[in-house]
Amino acid sequence: MQIVSLTTDYGTKDFYVAELKSSILTKKTDFTIIDISHEIDHFDIVQAAFYVRNAISSFPEGAIHIIAVNCNYKRKSEYICFEKDGQYFIGPNNGVFSLIFDDVDGDKIYSIKPPSSDNGSVSAIFSHAAAFIGHGLPISEIGPVVYNFSRKLVIQPVVTSNQIRATIIHIDHFENAVVNLKRDMFERVRNDRNFSLYYKQNDPITFLSKDYGDVAIGDALAFFNSAGYLEIAINMDKASSMLNLFKNEMIQINFY
Repeated sequence: MQIVSLTTDYGTKDFYVAELKSSILTKKTDFTIIDISHEIDHFDIVQAAFYVRNAISSFPEGAIHIIAVNCNYKRKSEYICFEKDGQYFIGPNNGVFSLIFDDVDGDKIYSIKPPSSDNGSVSAIFSHAAAFIGHGLPISEIGPVVYNFSRKLVIQPVVTSNQIRATIIHIDHFENAVVNLKRDMFERVRNDRNFSLYYKQNDPITFLSKDYGDVAIGDALAFFNSAGYLEIAINMDKASSMLNLFKNEMIQINFY
């Protein structure tokens, strides 16, 4: 059975997720639906991109990914689909896909025609596109090539020879702070030197841990998580609350 993943800012309090799922399964009953998350912050395409970018490598070829975040982003919103590395992506043309991929071919991104003039809802459009792909129809026939693929800039660390200034891009369920810094960039700038990681008015972290258990319970630590991002955490506690770390704040690493 073909997998359809869902990433939305719908939450789970209302009926919106059920409506979307039932619409998808009505069009093709043998889909397997996997929820990436329905708790994306309202309209936050940066967070949605972060979740999807780190999840898709676990999915098999042929998987269909629907992103329903900030869907009504303008008066006449446009919805698109495309294939990338053997998987398919469906969602609004609001810039979210440019935050996931930096090399999407704009000539192979298609605007989804509504299934009928009577029903142009987001659920109807997304379920129509999923079924179209699921039935093996050529994706190029789902609609015209997108005239203007929306692209957004990804926030990147600021790097000098002796310093990196990076940004907290995510606070996870355990209140660990995830930073937009990957290990390869860190090690390249570090060049085998010592370092001090400064965050708010706290004492700096001066070594990398392998996991949470490397420090005593209640102590702060930094390590590169399974997704490859720098993470600031507290062993058995909540780093965001205890250290006053919040999304979009900056941390600084000095090398010496």
